[in-house]
Amino acid sequence: MKNVAQGKYRPYPQIDLPNRTWPNNTITKAPKWCSVDLRDGNQALINPMDMDKKLELFALLLKIGFKEIEVGFPSASAIEFNFLRRLVDDNLIPDDVTIQVLVQAREHLIAKTFESLKGVKKATVHLYNSTSIAQRKIVFKKTQEEIIALALEGVDLVKKYEKEHDGQIFLEYSPESFTGTELEFAAKISNEVTSRWGISDTRKVIINLPATVEMATPNVYADQIEWMARNLDNRENVIISTHTHNDRGTSVAATELALLAGADRVEGTLLSNGERTGNVDIITLALNMTTQGIDSTLDFSDITEVIDVVERCTEMHTHARHPYVGELVYTAFSGSHQDAINKGLAYRKASEDNFWEVPYLPIDPQDVGRSYESIIRINSQSGKGGVAYILEKNFGYHLPKAMHPEIGKLVQSVTDTKGKVLEANDILDILKANYFEIKEHIKLVDFTLTSIKGTSNCTLTYIYNGKEIVANGEGNGPVDACKNALEKDYKNNFTISSYAEHSCGDKSHAKAVAYIEIATDSTLSCFGIGVDNDIATASIKALFCALNRAFT
Repeated sequence: MKNVAQGKYRPYPQIDLPNRTWPNNTITKAPKWCSVDLRDGNQALINPMDMDKKLELFALLLKIGFKEIEVGFPSASAIEFNFLRRLVDDNLIPDDVTIQVLVQAREHLIAKTFESLKGVKKATVHLYNSTSIAQRKIVFKKTQEEIIALALEGVDLVKKYEKEHDGQIFLEYSPESFTGTELEFAAKISNEVTSRWGISDTRKVIINLPATVEMATPNVYADQIEWMARNLDNRENVIISTHTHNDRGTSVAATELALLAGADRVEGTLLSNGERTGNVDIITLALNMTTQGIDSTLDFSDITEVIDVVERCTEMHTHARHPYVGELVYTAFSGSHQDAINKGLAYRKASEDNFWEVPYLPIDPQDVGRSYESIIRINSQSGKGGVAYILEKNFGYHLPKAMHPEIGKLVQSVTDTKGKVLEANDILDILKANYFEIKEHIKLVDFTLTSIKGTSNCTLTYIYNGKEIVANGEGNGPVDACKNALEKDYKNNFTISSYAEHSCGDKSHAKAVAYIEIATDSTLSCFGIGVDNDIATASIKALFCALNRAFT
C-alpha cells in the first residue's frame, strides 16, 4: 500500500507460550453451539428484522438443532423486549433450549432484562464490558480496577434479580475486545467475575473470549485461548466460549484452532452475518466437521431452505462462492475438473465402499440437499467430458468416449460465440441440430432384414441424388448388410470404425439409441446417431446420419 506513514501499523505481539499443546490436538467432537443471529446478526443489518422475520428465523434455528440461542438485547428496544415476550407467551421455547440475552452492567438495563425473561425456564444472562487497552484509554478513560468494579457490579445485579426469577439462570461474561486486552488482565477480571458469581460444578460460568475485532493470525488466537485455559480458576467449571469476527478473513480458522486449544463453545451466525466483515459462519464450521466424519449435531441437510429463510429475514444475498452453500460451489466449468468429477461419480457408483472420494468435491452435494444436475455447467472453459456428462445425466445419451471430442467441439463453437453458460437444454438443442435435424443428401426410405444361419440380408430403399434406389446386400449383421447394399450405388467411400448402442428411458417407454463412427478416404472420422423403438432401425438411422454429416 502506497503512502502509509511509517509506524502507522505494527505487528501483533506474539504470545509467550513455548509449551503450547494445541498444534498436536485434533477436533473429535462438536462444541456447544450458540446462534447469535437474532442479536449480533440483527444489529448489523441495514434493516433490522421485524417481529415476523425474527419468529421465522427463530423457528429455523430450532429446526437446525441449536440448543442455545441469543435472542437479543431486550433492554435496548421495544421490539427486542416484545420479541422475547412473544416467545414466552406463545410457548415457542422448547424445554431443552436455553435462551440467551445480552445486557450491560447497569441496574435499569438488568432489571428490564429480567422483566423480559419472566416465564423462561432456562436463560443465560450475557454480561459484558469492554476491557481492551484502546477502549480503556480512548473510550472509557478508566483504570483496570474501575473496569473490574464495573463487571462485578453487573454480576451482583444479576445475582440480585436471579433470586426473584422463577427459572434457571446461567451467567456468561465477555471481556469484550478480548483480543485487544492484556492476557493477564483478561484472566484477572474473568476470575473475579466467576468468584463473585460463586462458580461450582452445579453453577458453571461461560467465559466468552471474543475476537470482537480480528487482530492477528489464527494461531495467535489459539495461543490466547490455551493461555486463558491454563490461567482461569476452577477451569473444570468454566465453559470457554469463542466469538470470532472475520476482519482478517480467518474467523473459521481462528475458531477451529481455538477448539484445538481447549474452547468448549462457539458463538456465531448463519452465513457469517454480523458487524463489519461478519461473525464466524457456523454453517462452514459445522460442515467442515462433517467432512472429517464428526457429527456436528446441527442439521444442514436442506441448505437451500436455510439460505432462503436467512436471505429473506436479513435481506442479504449469499455470495455464489460461499463455502458449501453458494450457488456455484458444487459446479465445475473447467474441462479437466468436469472430467475428474464425472469419473469420480462413476467410480463411486460402481464401488461398494461408502467412503466419499470424488475429485474436487469435498462433500457430497446431496448431503446438503443439492442435486448432481448442477455439478457440471458448460461455458467456453468447459471440455468434452462435461458435455457428455450433461447429455447422459439429463437426457440419457451415453455417448461413446471416442465421440466426446466431436460433440465437445460443436458445443464449444456455440459457447465461444455466445460467451455465456449454456443450460442443459441448450446442449440438447446442439445435439439435435447436428445429429437429428441435418441436411440430407441421402435419405433412408425403408428396409427389410432377414437372417439365415448368422448372415443378414438387407433390402434397402433410399433416395440419393433425387433418385429412389433399391439395393440388396448381405453381411454379418444388419449394419454390415446395409453398408454392402449402399456400396452398389453410393459413390462416397467409407468404412465403419465403431458401433455402440444402449436403451434410453424407463422400461415401458425405452427407446434404442445407436452410435456409428465412419471413416472416409480423407481419414475423416464422423459419428451418427439413430433413435428408434427397434435397435436395427436405430442402427441404420445412425449410419445414414453419419453419411449425411460426413459428405454434406
